[in-house]
Amino acid sequence: MAEKSIKVLTYNVHSCIGSDRKLDPGRIAAVIAEAQADIVALQEVDVLRRRTGGIDQAHMIASLLEMQAHFHPALSVAEEQYGDAIITALPTGAVKAGPLPSIGEQRGAISVEILVGNRKLLVVNTHLGLRGRERMRQMTTLLNAGWLRGTADEPLPTILCGDFNAIPSSATYRLAARSLKDAQRAGNARPRATFPARYPLMRLDHVFVTDDLIVKQATVLENRLARVASDHLPLLAEIAFA
Repeated sequence: MAEKSIKVLTYNVHSCIGSDRKLDPGRIAAVIAEAQADIVALQEVDVLRRRTGGIDQAHMIASLLEMQAHFHPALSVAEEQYGDAIITALPTGAVKAGPLPSIGEQRGAISVEILVGNRKLLVVNTHLGLRGRERMRQMTTLLNAGWLRGTADEPLPTILCGDFNAIPSSATYRLAARSLKDAQRAGNARPRATFPARYPLMRLDHVFVTDDLIVKQATVLENRLARVASDHLPLLAEIAFA
């Protein structure tokens, strides 16, 4: 019996502030709901920040989607937090979160083991820095420091996704592509840019998978709502176990 595929979406939500400068977490949730994603990796999420009304965006988006949120603050100042989240309605196991070596703004990553049927899948979500040298250190850490294996003795099928701030010609992208498959290159469709949302020119947001996963298709969502909800477009990949 062929195993059911799952839909994974990565989305830099820009603190839920759209390209029209409106703050609207509901709009972000609507974009995700339309994609019917099973697992969602979010970057630039505000939690209890005064600038965005003091709400917990990770929890709010998750509850609108009837999912659970796992949030990791890359930055914390008193109770104000900013970082990355993985949200899903699927059962979850071990969660790992922590900082990555950073030169500028502090960056981090979060990984969650997710149960898909009777199989375990590891999803790692990150938002890399703005400098090339910094991104290389961060990607090297993710590829080598136990992030991509999970807690099990056997390495788990793994998805590494997020806003890498890295175009495909960059050293950071090429480093990831050496050991992982780029979901956008797996299908027949031409890879699409994800940033800026209104007139996408750069492919900064990526979904990479290990060899024991099959990418059925990958699409950048470019509908009207997605163009205004954030300054990045979401990337959706349909993935199955090999």
